[in-house]
Amino acid sequence: MKQPLYKKIYAELHEAIVEGRLDPGSRVPTEKELSEQYQVSRITSKRALTELEQNQLIYRVQGSGSFVRELKEKKATGRILFVLPFANDLSLGNFTEGIYPVMQEHGFELLMTPVDYLEKTTAAELMQEFDGLIYYASNTFSYYDLLFECAEKHFPIVTLDKKLHEFEFPAVMPDNFQGGQLATEHLLALGHQRIAYIFGDTHHPQSVRQRYLGYIDALKKAQRTFRTKLDDAAASIANALDYLEEHQVTAAVCENDLIAIELMRALRQTDLHVPTNISLVGFDNIQAAALVDPALTTIGQNFAEMGRLAGKQVIEKINAAKAATPVPTETTTHLVAVSLIKRESTQLKE
Repeated sequence: MKQPLYKKIYAELHEAIVEGRLDPGSRVPTEKELSEQYQVSRITSKRALTELEQNQLIYRVQGSGSFVRELKEKKATGRILFVLPFANDLSLGNFTEGIYPVMQEHGFELLMTPVDYLEKTTAAELMQEFDGLIYYASNTFSYYDLLFECAEKHFPIVTLDKKLHEFEFPAVMPDNFQGGQLATEHLLALGHQRIAYIFGDTHHPQSVRQRYLGYIDALKKAQRTFRTKLDDAAASIANALDYLEEHQVTAAVCENDLIAIELMRALRQTDLHVPTNISLVGFDNIQAAALVDPALTTIGQNFAEMGRLAGKQVIEKINAAKAATPVPTETTTHLVAVSLIKRESTQLKE
């Protein structure tokens, strides 16, 4: 979405003030000067100046103009922000079960918000309002400008679910590779020879690629020659029925539970039945996995432990910053073990 023009003016003045290119007490351009510089209406330039004033970055003197305020040194807020992809995403587990006890033990308040909050704030405002950030990364490319500014200031950030390789943020992730192994080994133990991997679409996030590699590793160790290719568009859910039939597949590891449940529904419209004709394994152990018929065998994540580790990591970084402890240059990735949850969607191959 295109950034409003007043936001562009605000962001550039904000950056100049925070970085010290506009000294405290120095005059900022007038509404008229800004409207001419940016080729916008005076209403637009006025809105940018109003927001700067509301955020205590400038002050106005009647008849003289606007001037840069002396920035207050950031003080501890006792608050940590937890950013999630969506507020009510049923595919996300209950991380707070592990995070809240850590927050209470160390005297921090945890505020949870959907990711669109990051659209409405700047890095400077985020760092002023909170002591640290736990960021559930739905992908590995969004909000890089904001994250870069925070990283430059050594603001404590821990990522959940994905590792952002361009930044030195600690990451807490499920062991997706292990999950792919466990799902595939379970199907191999049931006697299945031709095991497919079914994707959601042709774009594969970091977590899905790791699950897929675990699947490949288990097949390789079992010396099975049939395997789904990562770039095979025919193995996506949109084409899954044809793919399964063409390759005479008797079992499938699915990218996640939602894909497995969707495939289950599609199979009901055919002569193939789960698990009589084809066994399915999902990933995530969402609530619906136990409620579908047949109940879905899946890989369960330890969300509480991931939440606990993320909370512990961000507080350690906050305390290190307060004590002026040197920040280690190496990044830390915590892989949390997953587990196989056996239900009725898998059975011995006859």
